[in-house]
Amino acid sequence: MEKFSRISDKITQNIGLIIVIFSVVAYFVPDYFSWMTNYTTIFLALAMFGMGTSIEADAFKKILKNPRDIFIGSLAQFTIMPLIAWILALGFNVNRDIALGVILVGSCPGGTASNVITHIAGGNVSLSVSMTILSTLLAPLVTPFLVYLLAGRWVEVSILAMFKSVVTVVLIPVLMGIFAKKLSPEKMEKSKSIFPLISSLAIILIISGIIGANSEKIAKSGLIVLLIVMIHNALGLLLGLGVSKLFKMDYDKQTALSIEVGMQNSGLAIQLATANFALNPLATLPGAIFSIWHNISGSIFASIRRKDVKEIALAREKYKKNR
Repeated sequence: MEKFSRISDKITQNIGLIIVIFSVVAYFVPDYFSWMTNYTTIFLALAMFGMGTSIEADAFKKILKNPRDIFIGSLAQFTIMPLIAWILALGFNVNRDIALGVILVGSCPGGTASNVITHIAGGNVSLSVSMTILSTLLAPLVTPFLVYLLAGRWVEVSILAMFKSVVTVVLIPVLMGIFAKKLSPEKMEKSKSIFPLISSLAIILIISGIIGANSEKIAKSGLIVLLIVMIHNALGLLLGLGVSKLFKMDYDKQTALSIEVGMQNSGLAIQLATANFALNPLATLPGAIFSIWHNISGSIFASIRRKDVKEIALAREKYKKNR
């Protein structure tokens, strides 16, 4: 089991690179991957169940004990990312499918990838996880409303249908994971290394399937979507960092909040596009490309922040010695 745990950790830590490799392969041999889009809902539900099993009992206590930073982060996420998405969709004058997909990405909660990247960056993992939990629990209400509000000019949006989708693929699996851990803590503890692996594989399969199913369309629209995604993600990270500095948070909390705002649950954006906007097939594309890019940019951002953590620690050591 220890060996399996090491393999799981390795895959989780290098998920960005693995997603890129699978996406490239899926693009050139789409027939081997396009069938996976039929199981997007199942794959995402598995990933969310895995997230539920990783939630500790005291996580909700932390939210109640220290709500300020968590609520600031969640509010920033559900305002900064949706508004940037809407501005980019208007500014680049993209077609309705792409506009819808970009807004879907911006309106989604944080994903588990942000927790991994925060850990690599030396950020406050507790804050990151708490923000992910809160934004995920708020998603059934907030995400459909934001999409209705911002994407209504391009497509007809059913708040009720989206609410049902988010509850089905996010809220119920997460709650099932929490209850499974509560009912069988020993079994869950023994298999705790399995669920991050399942979650990682599920996201890899979702993205590979979307790339395979849309390989021809990517050749036509891929570059403009990539550019929008890169700007969206970069502004999310920078503005998230700005908000954390504005509220004078500690360095590790600044890192966590910035990553949480900039990285989205793009797997959910893909599923919502697939389930609710079948007449807009390209709406899945921004979510797929965002999933690839935010893992790459997140890893780069994490390495910069981690380097700064070490430099800050060295500076403090020198200061103590010179006193």
